[in-house]
Amino acid sequence: MIQQANTLHGQLQRGLGRGARRAAQVRGSGELVYDCVRQDPRWDRQVESRGLYYARLIVDLELSCGPLAEHLFDPDDLIDSDEWRTSLTIDVLADLVRLSRREAAEPLRRYAMDGENWCEALDALTAIGDVSLTAGLDEVAVGRCDDDDLHWLVADPGNPVIREWARHHPRIAEALRRRAGGRPRHRDPDQSGQTDEELLAQARQPDDDAVAAILELGRRRHPGLLDLAEELLPGRHGGAVCHAVRDLGALAVPRARSWAAAGSGCEDLGIGILARFGTQQDIPVLLADLRRSVGTENWGSTAGPIEGLGRLRSGEAVPLLKSLWTRSTYAYLRPRLLTALLRSAPHTAEAYAVEGLWDCEDDVRQLAAQSSPLTEDTRLRLQRLRADTAEEPTVLTAAGNRLAG
Repeated sequence: MIQQANTLHGQLQRGLGRGARRAAQVRGSGELVYDCVRQDPRWDRQVESRGLYYARLIVDLELSCGPLAEHLFDPDDLIDSDEWRTSLTIDVLADLVRLSRREAAEPLRRYAMDGENWCEALDALTAIGDVSLTAGLDEVAVGRCDDDDLHWLVADPGNPVIREWARHHPRIAEALRRRAGGRPRHRDPDQSGQTDEELLAQARQPDDDAVAAILELGRRRHPGLLDLAEELLPGRHGGAVCHAVRDLGALAVPRARSWAAAGSGCEDLGIGILARFGTQQDIPVLLADLRRSVGTENWGSTAGPIEGLGRLRSGEAVPLLKSLWTRSTYAYLRPRLLTALLRSAPHTAEAYAVEGLWDCEDDVRQLAAQSSPLTEDTRLRLQRLRADTAEEPTVLTAAGNRLAG
């Protein structure tokens, strides 16, 4: 269960910078960190980051890796096939190794050999790039990985672990060779010689060629796409239709306004177009849509309006944007929120930029490094980020540039 955002537990679950800073002053915060790792509070586990955030807390609070190992090898691992049960724990252990807590590698090694989610643990260990940590695991890779698994395992041909394994195992060497050559890509049929009318007719067909026709119409910026969207949405080829209509840019704005107001099945596309290409007159519609999504906690639908309101520098949206920073359980929104606040209320945004230096999302840390006011406190944080070998390269560069400037 996600706790209230005004509690330390709730802040740690959300990956907020204020939670990371507060944890050192609160007795028992270590147990809250362990709980977050075990329960994995991410709203969207495919895009949100938490591994380095919790690993840094474990280092700063001088916590043991033992409870994380216990979670990996809990008896549930034998009966629970959900890979997400251990995914965050694997990420945290791997980042602990990068933070020089090398004892965290031992449970990862054991789990790569015997755990249910062994492939992710194997990938996490190899990604560290330290040959001394992966001795013997090449046999696991060759014995348990199918061709698709190997394809993803060798994603970085320069990784010294992968290069070493390829010297001894023909299957891994072959996977590297295939990876370097790239996989054959499906080629859409060439539609450039067809007339607009032929493409519109093809786009209405229930076959795969319709997608290529829709995308070609988008490349040509054909206004017939607007009528086509009303026919096909929601429904088949929806992704291609939305992509193509967005290619129309400002030409789609008048129709997008009617879609956003009508609730005809095209309203999401309409809001997306207004967020990217709308004008000041569209602020009330974007703000109303954002409020609706927040009211239902449909966090995935809030990204577009947030970006649009920020692009339009909407002062009216600032109170809601500030509230969302702490309330939302979707950390993926915070880079967009910080960008919007910096555009719409630069002075107000300073406090959020400072907090962002401790955020779980690397895009927030990068933006915060570029924009937070330079004080003794922020300089110390930027120095730590610049020296942190576990940090993302974009953040390292941003922190270094800010200190140099």
